[in-house]
Amino acid sequence: MTKLSVNINKIATLRNSRGGNVPDLLQVAKDVQKFGAQGVTVHPRPDERHIRYQDARDLKDVVYTEYNIEGNPVAKFIDLVLEIKPTQVTLVPDADDAITSNAGWDTIKHKGFLVEVINEFKRNGIRTSVFVDPIEEMIEGAKATGTDRIELYTESYAHEYGLGNLKGIDPYVKAAIKANELDLGINAGHDLNLENTKFFKENIPGLLEVSIGHALISESIYLGLENVVNMYLQRLK
Repeated sequence: MTKLSVNINKIATLRNSRGGNVPDLLQVAKDVQKFGAQGVTVHPRPDERHIRYQDARDLKDVVYTEYNIEGNPVAKFIDLVLEIKPTQVTLVPDADDAITSNAGWDTIKHKGFLVEVINEFKRNGIRTSVFVDPIEEMIEGAKATGTDRIELYTESYAHEYGLGNLKGIDPYVKAAIKANELDLGINAGHDLNLENTKFFKENIPGLLEVSIGHALISESIYLGLENVVNMYLQRLK
């Protein structure tokens, strides 16, 4: 079964919109795990507009499944991850002002930088994953950085699936086959939802984990958080 890691950034966004502690981010993290999610993901950004750095610290004592921290490995982020030592760190090349992640790494151009960062995390026993587009050369480049896993950036797949174009998954299948050949673990995320997750799971060989946040939280407004977590788990079997 592919693991489900719930990204709780949107819970923090809602909390921050009014101040105070409603909804309670730590309680939501406890609840999604109780409901069956096998991991919790956060993506703190330098301006702390949703997940705050202190949230990431506080979650360390709450997440008993897999704890995944995503972000651009600037100095402040690297220090945070080394302090917390989560299960996994996912390196994402997003700009400070990006609304959401919008591209994978050029693993060839940035090889030297990624090697340095990944070596530091691995020395501290933290599994690493690199956010990449479904391009075989970028998968090969990721392997050369020493990363444990890649995370396939699935926005293009989700867009094409929404248009009824099932061929949109083809680059992802090729990328996954290449990753399997290179003994790289495969994660995936971005714009996956209740409609498109099952087809993706069924066609990507060796898919270990998906990280889903915006859609899952939005769907929960109508269907309830416990129900939605279990609906995803059914699609990932």
